[in-house]
Amino acid sequence: MGEPFYASGLFFGCERCSSCCRGDSGFVFLSKRDLGKLLSRLGLDFKSFFRDYCILVDSGTGMALSLRENVREGNKGKKEYDCVFWTNDGCAVYEDRPVQCSTYPFWASIMDSATAWKGESRFCPGIGRGELRSREYIEERLYERRAVGTISFAYGVDPECADADTILGS
Repeated sequence: MGEPFYASGLFFGCERCSSCCRGDSGFVFLSKRDLGKLLSRLGLDFKSFFRDYCILVDSGTGMALSLRENVREGNKGKKEYDCVFWTNDGCAVYEDRPVQCSTYPFWASIMDSATAWKGESRFCPGIGRGELRSREYIEERLYERRAVGTISFAYGVDPECADADTILGS
């Protein structure tokens, strides 16, 4: 197996444009670490947080916990989707944003090939700009995203019957 296309590093600098937070529909899956940080930041119990900010998504093996989206009318009547934490000032929880968000664009699907990386640059103006991110930096982001996992509930389990201590293993 040869060297990854990013072996010499890649230029990336977040421009805080919010393109990754708005526009197209998508899922922001939460890890236990993410949930703990967000509950603490917002001062909420799990049931309130779940009701106000989350949805469940069928992952094929259970129901994964994802942030909810706000739907709005975009250009030419097209529906557009904003992360529930996006505001006109940007991310309301930026310092405690989920790992999925903080590791973007260094996701396995984007780092799979130079073609995928270049394709993502159509949506992210920070790709190809900013500082040179080393192979080590990129691989740390890829590992971090895999390592934190995703909170998932077995089919048929009502998440509102759970509490943060049970979910977080505290």
